[in-house]
Amino acid sequence: MEALAITIFVATYILLLVLPRFRAHVAVLAALLFIALGIMPLGLVGSAVDWNVILMIAGTMGIVALFIESRMPARLADLIVEKTPTLCWAVVALSLFSSLISAFVDNVATVLIVAPVAISMAKNQGISPVPSVIAVAIASNLQGAATLVGDATSIMLGGHAGMDFLDFFFTRGRLGIFWIVQAGAVAATAILYWVLRSMKGEVKAQGRTDVKDYFPSYLLISMVVLLILVSFVPTKPAITNGLICVALMIIGVLRGLIQGKNLKWAGGVFGEIDFFTLFLLMGLFVVIGGLTQVGVIDQIASFIVRTGQDSVFLTYTLVVWMSVLVSGFVDNIPYVATMLPVMGGVASLLGVEPYLFYFGLLIGATLGGNLTPIGASANITGLGLLRKEGYEVKVGEFMRLSVPYTLAAVTIGYILVWLIWGGSL
Repeated sequence: MEALAITIFVATYILLLVLPRFRAHVAVLAALLFIALGIMPLGLVGSAVDWNVILMIAGTMGIVALFIESRMPARLADLIVEKTPTLCWAVVALSLFSSLISAFVDNVATVLIVAPVAISMAKNQGISPVPSVIAVAIASNLQGAATLVGDATSIMLGGHAGMDFLDFFFTRGRLGIFWIVQAGAVAATAILYWVLRSMKGEVKAQGRTDVKDYFPSYLLISMVVLLILVSFVPTKPAITNGLICVALMIIGVLRGLIQGKNLKWAGGVFGEIDFFTLFLLMGLFVVIGGLTQVGVIDQIASFIVRTGQDSVFLTYTLVVWMSVLVSGFVDNIPYVATMLPVMGGVASLLGVEPYLFYFGLLIGATLGGNLTPIGASANITGLGLLRKEGYEVKVGEFMRLSVPYTLAAVTIGYILVWLIWGGSL
C-alpha cells in the first residue's frame, strides 16, 4: 500500500508540473484514486480537507473582487505617485504599495490592481513600463507570507498549525513572521532602489481615479478586524475564520443586489473566486492525508533529517534554500501543501519548535517564487499585462531585478528566523 501511494503521488506531482492548466483535475483524480484504493479511508476524507482554509480563500477572493471594482486601490496608487519626486522613487513607491496591499489581498489580484497604474504612469512619463510592472509583481509575492490572509500558503500554514491572525505577528511570545518579512522587505527595497537608481526623471501628474464605492474598503477592513478579534476567543469552531470571510463577501453581494445590481453582476463576483485553486487544494489535502495514513510523510521527514546529518541548523538551511530553488520553477501551493506536515515531522524528530521549519518553509517557498518569471502566478500575470501592451520581457531582463531582490529578502528572513527560533538551541 505504501509503495502504491508513493507511486501515485510521484505521478501526480509530475503531472502537476507538465499539465499546469489541469492541475485541479490531476489533484482531484489522485484523491479519488487514493479513496478508491483504500489508501485514504472514506470516513476520514472530510476531516482531511481543511475547510477553514478553503472558506477563507473563497471569501477573501470575493471581497477582493468587490474591492478592485470600487477602484479604491487605483486611487491610493495615484495618490502615492503624486508624492514621489523622481521616477525611481515612483517605481519604488508603487512596489511598496503593492507589497502593502498584498499582505491582505491575493498576490495576483494585487498585480491586477497596481500594475495598470504602473503602466499608465510609464506611458505618461514616456518610459518603458517593464521595470515598474516587474517591481510590482515581485513586491506582491514578498508580502504574501506576512499575514494570515496574504496568500494561500499563509492560509494553509494557519490551518495546519492552528495559527490565528495575531499569531503571524507574535508567536508564543516571540516575533512572528510578519516582522521577519518586513525586515526582508526593507533589504529588498533598498536593493530595488539601487538597481533602478539611474531613473532620475521627474514624475508628471497623471490625475486621480474616481472611487465608485467605499463599502468594499469597509468590508476588507472589517475582515482584518474580525479576524484579529476572534483570535482572542479561546474555544471556537474550527471554520470560524472561513465563515467570517464568506459572510462578509455575501454581505457585499447582497448589498449590491439591494442597490439594484443584477444577478449577472453577482455571478461575476462569485466568478472571481478561483475554484480551480480550491479544487486543487481539496485534492491535495486528501492525497496528503492518505500519505500520512500510510506513513509516507514520516519517511520523507526522516529522509530530510538524515540529509541534514541530524543537525538542526543544516536541516533548517536545507529546507529554506531547497524551497527557494523549487519554488523558482514550481508553483508553491502544491509544494507547501505537501511540505507542511513534513516540517512538523522534521521538528518532532529533531526535538525543536516546529515554527522554525514552518517559517523557514514559508520564507523559502513564498519568496523563492520571485527568482524566475514562471516561479509565481503574480509574475506570470504581470508579464501577461506587459505582453498586451506590446512588451515581451526576456528572462534576463526579469531576473536583473528579481534575483538580487529575492536573495536580499530570503537571506534576511533566513537569518532572522534562525536567530528567533533556532538561535537558542
